[in-house]
Amino acid sequence: MDTAEKIIIFCFLLEGVCCRDFNIYLPEKITALSGSCVIIKCRFEVKEECDKNLTERATGEWYKDGTDVNKNVMFNSSTSSRNFLIRGNITGKLKDKDCTTVFYDLRSNHRGQYFFRIESEGGLKHTYKQASVSIDVIESPPKPRVQLYVEQKEVQGQEEVLEVLEGSSVSLRCSAETLCSSPPPTLTWSSTPRIPLSESSRLQELISDLNFTATHREHGVTFTCTITYQLQDKTKTEQDSITLHLQYSPQNTTVSVIPSSSVLEGSSVTLICSSDANPAVNYTWSRESEGQLKQLQTGDTLTFNRTDPTHRGWYHCTAQNQHGSQNSSVMLDIQCLNHFSLLIGVVVVALVVMLLSAITCICVRKGNGKLSQTTQEGTKRSDQSTSEVAPHENQDDPVYVMMSSAEAAANQDSVIYSPIVFTKSESQEFGSLALLDYAVMQDCSEGLLKTESSIGEFSRAREAQVIVSANVQKKQTEEEMFEDSSQIYAKVKRRNP
Repeated sequence: MDTAEKIIIFCFLLEGVCCRDFNIYLPEKITALSGSCVIIKCRFEVKEECDKNLTERATGEWYKDGTDVNKNVMFNSSTSSRNFLIRGNITGKLKDKDCTTVFYDLRSNHRGQYFFRIESEGGLKHTYKQASVSIDVIESPPKPRVQLYVEQKEVQGQEEVLEVLEGSSVSLRCSAETLCSSPPPTLTWSSTPRIPLSESSRLQELISDLNFTATHREHGVTFTCTITYQLQDKTKTEQDSITLHLQYSPQNTTVSVIPSSSVLEGSSVTLICSSDANPAVNYTWSRESEGQLKQLQTGDTLTFNRTDPTHRGWYHCTAQNQHGSQNSSVMLDIQCLNHFSLLIGVVVVALVVMLLSAITCICVRKGNGKLSQTTQEGTKRSDQSTSEVAPHENQDDPVYVMMSSAEAAANQDSVIYSPIVFTKSESQEFGSLALLDYAVMQDCSEGLLKTESSIGEFSRAREAQVIVSANVQKKQTEEEMFEDSSQIYAKVKRRNP
């Protein structure tokens, strides 16, 4: 490049500095929360000869989606904002070429491209069409971001679940994009499950740090950062979370015994070992033998299906992972059985069963014996009551004759024999026997002594009943026989005069 070209370029640059034109500086895009406000950072330039016209009386206007003075105007600083489609205020001093503006209570219909216009004394009027700002109205606030720092170094490529070694210095930082709000938004921390948060956490602007030393208590804890906007009509929030997974040595190792640490000989017992650790632990069982530990097996359970006195003693469980180990112990007591006492118990039970069986048999036999004896006595007395009536030799056709010896000799040839059959009512006897049987069975169930007493009383009553019945029947039979015999004899005599 020769000297002439350099001179021409220098002249053009000098002209640009000396001959200042209208210009404006605006952000390309601004995001506003619905119901909240928006701040537009703005500076402008005018021609050099117009500087003297910028006074305190200068006004600013904003146009939306166009520069038509009649239909696109949205705000005028010289007029009450209530007369326009948007409420706002130019916070910058126009005399100093600062056009910073705040719009309030934005809604979705306020989205669009905004242009600025300056008006002042001396005929200064200019609309800046070469630059504009785009305003976007959103319904929810921007989501904050949580970052993890371990030993003051940011963890890159972090996932939802983070592995941190116990004892490390941990810092969680929450940051959020600033949006216009009155009052300004706040950041808060919470944890699930809830734990006390460190006092070292601080809130500066929209950045909050949470610092603590990692322990196993923070394992699986979810930390949540929430940004809150207090608006006129409602409260709007947004949040971000992070879950910590800590690696730590075994904690709270314990041994439990099912059913208990003291069991009877021959029963089953199970020892269970548990521990809190990450990553998972390996369990090892051992037993004290002659002052030394003898390893038995691995796994979280140790079972003896049939215990004996040799199983008595101390048992130890060791939980171990790559970060450390922890032990727990339990004393197992085996109680020996008393075989002699057991034998005595079996014999006593057997004797009781035999005694009950014997009493039952005696009750049944005595009841049956009394029943048989009573029945025989009743039958015998009934037979005796009819023994005075002599039966005929021909049992199929019995004939009974009642007459004197002289009459029998005198009328031996003309005697007519007539069959007379006497039938004894058996219903009373059977009814009595049924009652007897019921009394015997009932009394037997109440006791042997009561049964014997009842049978004796009932037998005596039955005996008296049978005797009375036999006497009555005997008397009635004799009277009937005499009457019938007299009638027969009279008939025979009339036929043989």
